[in-house]
Amino acid sequence: MAAKKDVVMYRGTGRRKSSVAQVILTPGQGGIIVNGKPALEFFPYATLVQDMEQPLEATGTKSDFSIKITVKGGGFTGQAGAARLGIARALLEASKDYKPELRGHGLLTRDARVKERKKYGLYGARRAPQFSKR
Repeated sequence: MAAKKDVVMYRGTGRRKSSVAQVILTPGQGGIIVNGKPALEFFPYATLVQDMEQPLEATGTKSDFSIKITVKGGGFTGQAGAARLGIARALLEASKDYKPELRGHGLLTRDARVKERKKYGLYGARRAPQFSKR
């Protein structure tokens, strides 16, 4: 039987709005795969991919890790934000030395903003019916 090689991988989970991203970092030549597709093919805008790569650029490890991301829920902006937090957390697991750079750029903070619920008697969360004096 062939012996199974010990593969080093670092995991991180990121959340934003209603999206959840599970990130696996493995030492490699670089490249990001999101749900089985290259990141530029999965996300409709290149700016979302740039936003997602911020933790790698902050730590200078863009070509050191191959990244596989499984993302579920929400829209593509929430998914990109969740992936960004997941990548930052996985990098932190890889090395604690990255913490000052990641913290300095605000990449370890979860963005807690979610959609506000609709209230009864209103058209939306806050939009009230038009007031008529007479």
